[in-house]
Amino acid sequence: MIIKILGGGCANCRKLYTIAEQAAQELGVQAELVKVQDMRDIVSYGVMRTPALVINEKVKVFGKVPKIDEVKKYISEEM
Repeated sequence: MIIKILGGGCANCRKLYTIAEQAAQELGVQAELVKVQDMRDIVSYGVMRTPALVINEKVKVFGKVPKIDEVKKYISEEM
């Protein structure tokens, strides 16, 4: 599973990365976490507001930092 965090490295982007990492660990999921900071790459996903969470190339949420339970739900959907 590939989990991407789209964003320029702001505090919310770092927070989402930490939440996604923790959610994957708690679910026991082997996941590769990738930070995507290039604006052209971010826009290619149709995302105009960061941070954004992309799992297996599907945008799950953008423009906010979801709670860990929400991230777990998104990960479970892609398993």
